[in-house]
Amino acid sequence: MPLSPVPLLRALFDRAVEVADPMRSLAAHLPPKPTGRVVVVGAGKASARMAEAVEAEWGPCEGLVITRYGYARPCQGIEIVEAAHPVPDQAGADATIRMLDLLDGLGEEDFVLALISGGASALLIAPCDGITLDEKKAVNSALLASGAPIDKMNTLRKHLSRVKGGQLAAAAYPAHLLALMISDVPGDDPAFIGSGPTVGDASTPDDARAVLARWEVGVPLSVTDALNRPTGVIPPGDTRLSRVENRIYAAPAQSLAAAAELATAHGCQTRHLGDALEGEARDVARAMAAQALALQTTLTPGDAPLVLLSGGELTVTRRGDGIGGPNAEFCLALALALNGAPGIYALACDTDGVDGAAEVAGAVISPDTLNGQRAAAEDALAQNDAHSFFARVGAQVVTGPTLTNVNDFRALLIEPL
Repeated sequence: MPLSPVPLLRALFDRAVEVADPMRSLAAHLPPKPTGRVVVVGAGKASARMAEAVEAEWGPCEGLVITRYGYARPCQGIEIVEAAHPVPDQAGADATIRMLDLLDGLGEEDFVLALISGGASALLIAPCDGITLDEKKAVNSALLASGAPIDKMNTLRKHLSRVKGGQLAAAAYPAHLLALMISDVPGDDPAFIGSGPTVGDASTPDDARAVLARWEVGVPLSVTDALNRPTGVIPPGDTRLSRVENRIYAAPAQSLAAAAELATAHGCQTRHLGDALEGEARDVARAMAAQALALQTTLTPGDAPLVLLSGGELTVTRRGDGIGGPNAEFCLALALALNGAPGIYALACDTDGVDGAAEVAGAVISPDTLNGQRAAAEDALAQNDAHSFFARVGAQVVTGPTLTNVNDFRALLIEPL
């Protein structure tokens, strides 16, 4: 029996997550385990699952990986440390220092495997000289509320760190280092996955200061002082990066392709809107609502439903003090823009299972989502309180830890009228 729209949208999302599971996808990209000393390090919301996949192939390994609270996995030799995300904490800072100590003194015959996924920017935390952890946390919180795109946030983070922007790889030199990455950034630029701890970066403190100015990010004086000093970021071409290989092995495009294949198997047409969409969540939602309504007029009775798929990373500029994330805010703004239009359904979720700071992946909407609650929905949007609204109407998508992270997933299903 064909699935109805909402269960089908959820099945598409589940399929997108499934194909990015490191236990399914990482082994094909591992070389044979090198002889000699092998050290595994990593950070990110998928990193513990990645470590589990490595040991399933290589057996017990020496190493340390930092993941989000609740995302640990059992490993044979690699130590898994849980820490806070999206705002860092002392557990992450302590584990990062221990990771740098583990890399200290490695030689040319040693091998480092770095496992990097989204979330590493907050989990791999070592503030540069002159900045305290509390000050770095304040910067992270201000960035998250600013609406700045992820690449701009990460540019600033790099210049306030002793581990980002190629500095983790530099700490491992002269050992050979292979970084396996899961991309959660629009455009799949490895320099911005987890703020590029193994990737050289050509940005300057001037670029970081420009981020503060453009998005009006208030920071402590110590941060301003730090950005007036020479940066620790490692430039491309630096000798300390000469023995580094960075490889993205899972990305949003693969997950969207898998979802499209499943939608086709269920008798739908599909259209790919791109895997690197950016912008303010509510603005993108309004544009996508107009697109969906226009496309619906091109369908005739008897046509197969049309599914629009997209990925990327939308942003939210904090206006209120509610509980919301970009996926829920997208869905709320979309529901308001569609205003109960018949035959249009949508789901938007973060593939890591966490939308913003809430333990909720996202939300799903249908023509009856507002159901007389338009005023409440408008108020929730004004207060950035989308998660609370969807909790009240029973339209949240809750997955728990997915153990992977290939960014946001959006699917709109349009039925002919």
